[in-house]
Parts: sequence; C-alpha cells; structure tokens
Amino acid sequence: MSITIRRLLNLTMVILAWSTLPFLGLHTIKRFAPASLLIVFFEFINVLIGKRRKWWVFYNKPNSYLFNEFPFNIGPFLVGSMWILKWTYGNFKQFILLNATVNAFFAFMLIKLLEKLKVAKLVRISNFPFFLYFFYKAPLLYGIQYIIEGKQNFSDN
Repeated sequence: MSITIRRLLNLTMVILAWSTLPFLGLHTIKRFAPASLLIVFFEFINVLIGKRRKWWVFYNKPNSYLFNEFPFNIGPFLVGSMWILKWTYGNFKQFILLNATVNAFFAFMLIKLLEKLKVAKLVRISNFPFFLYFFYKAPLLYGIQYIIEGKQNFSDN
C-alpha cells in the first residue's frame, strides 16, 4: 500500500470515528472522555513495549508511532472506549462481554484484513495473546471510570 493511500486510510479511520461523537452527546463525552484518554495514554506505553518486542510491524515507512499506531489509538480506540462506556457502564458483565467481542474482532479478524491490505501484521505475538494485550485494559478502563465517578459523587456532597 502506498504512503498516500495509507495516510488517507489513517485519516479516514480517525474522521469516521470522530464523526460519531455528536451522537454520543456532550454530557456523555464530558463524562467518559477522561477515563478514555487515560487508557489511550496507557495504550501508548503498551505500544512502546509491543514495538520493542516486535509483536507487530507496519509495512510502510516511516515506522513511527505517529504514522502507524496513533491513528488507531485516537480514532477507533478512544472513541470506541467512550461508546462502550456509554452503552454498558453500570453493568460490568455487559461491559466485559462487549469489550471481549470488540477486542476479539480486532485481534482475530481485522488484523487479518490489515495484513491482506499490507498495513500491518503480527510477528512475535499470535492472535490470542494479542487479544489479551487489548482486553486486559478493559477492567482498567472500567475501574478508572468508577474512580472518577466516585470522586465526582464525593465532591458533590
């Protein structure tokens, strides 16, 4: 895939994800953005580990976080986290089930599409550990949101 097409794909992915934000509503964005942004920051740290261990590679250069993983993190990962919290916060079982479904789709199906499109492929990690790489952050996201909501309730008293 050429660099121009790859940049267009990255831009489209981010724009599509962010274009759903008005449907979330301003109150929901304000409520769930802090926890989602913290998880994106945590994912940035995880990416550094994954890249160092060569768990995946992106085909095109430059081989930088900004060009490769960043669009995934600020697009579908960030916005998707807010949507999942909106739909399931307050029901931990539903939250875990939806996260497991979304993460499994990415780790088992979407990664195969990305490989066929010559965007990225898994190298030193197989699909199931890659699923766990994403999924273990789900309880952390829920916990951060729980703490944030608790602090807000405490400050209201």
